[in-house]
Amino acid sequence: ELIQWKYQRYMKDYLRCVASVDDNVGRMLTYLDETGLAENTLIVYSSDQGFYLGEHGLYDKRWMYEESLRMPLVMRWPAKIPPGKTVEKLTQNIDFAPTFLQATSTAVPADMQGTSLLPLLSGPSPEAWRSAIYYHYYEKGEHNVARHEGVRTARYKLIHYYDLDQWELFDLHQDPQEMKSVYEDSAYENTRKRLLDELSRLKTHYAVPAHDE
Repeated sequence: ELIQWKYQRYMKDYLRCVASVDDNVGRMLTYLDETGLAENTLIVYSSDQGFYLGEHGLYDKRWMYEESLRMPLVMRWPAKIPPGKTVEKLTQNIDFAPTFLQATSTAVPADMQGTSLLPLLSGPSPEAWRSAIYYHYYEKGEHNVARHEGVRTARYKLIHYYDLDQWELFDLHQDPQEMKSVYEDSAYENTRKRLLDELSRLKTHYAVPAHDE
């Protein structure tokens, strides 16, 4: 009964939230259209991490599985972005600030993490774009989520639960629901090595502190 109650509560809250966002984004877009501001206004819709509603036996968020790793990102800027354009490249929320600065012709500080998304929006996507994203959940608390870090490429995901020294590797093309780790599978030995190197590279790039700090 408790599980059913929780499921109903979260599903109803989720659907009410979606309906409210839909209604009020519509109100804002209508206002921009009616006032003539829409053409040169950059609209960005995104959110916090996605939410589990029973997937992997979980609710809430924080884990590195796709349901909470992926985030919505919809942008509209009629003067710059062709309608219906879809971008398949890996993006992150740390890209937002450089994007907004470049959009206003403001210099992006050299020490700011992230990359402006504008080159992805107005023309052909540049070939020289990030090959992987880094994720790190390090908090301890009432959520009781195991601390972990990892990398995701266009096809693969490597997760390390470092307090437990346990690893997971998923082939998102063959196993999009992430039901079976292939970390120990010899067929993925080269992929595993490549992802381990990528994890090390990104930790250096972002100056990630040691786990015990």
